[in-house]
Amino acid sequence: MPSVSARTDRPSAEPPGDQPAPRTKEGAIQRYEQYLHALGREDIDTVCEVAGPAAKKAQDQGFGPCTSTYAAVFQMISPAQKKALKTATVDPQRVAVRTPDKIEMPVEAVRSSATFSESDLGSYTLEYLANDWYITD
Repeated sequence: MPSVSARTDRPSAEPPGDQPAPRTKEGAIQRYEQYLHALGREDIDTVCEVAGPAAKKAQDQGFGPCTSTYAAVFQMISPAQKKALKTATVDPQRVAVRTPDKIEMPVEAVRSSATFSESDLGSYTLEYLANDWYITD
């Protein structure tokens, strides 16, 4: 007779954590907030995963790999801004849906206890690629 775990473990093509992200404005906002919180924590792995396509473009233009580029970015963010990023949210009213696969996150959409400008945080484009949202520009 099969054990209890054998009956509940159904084979899956993908691990349970790898479901496609919602291809919605809310899904993009959630992913961007994940990126902002990772920036605040200096979580290089998460930052480089979410910003991978944009970092690759920068590398192709002569910048270093994502990990060294963002190590420099972390140095430019003040301690107060890092603290604010850890709990930052995005105002959905200020997010621009360009196409179902491309969403603009203007710096004005970031809600936090610190103020950010184009020069220190900037605006980003998120695109839906390979079942998740990624920063592409």
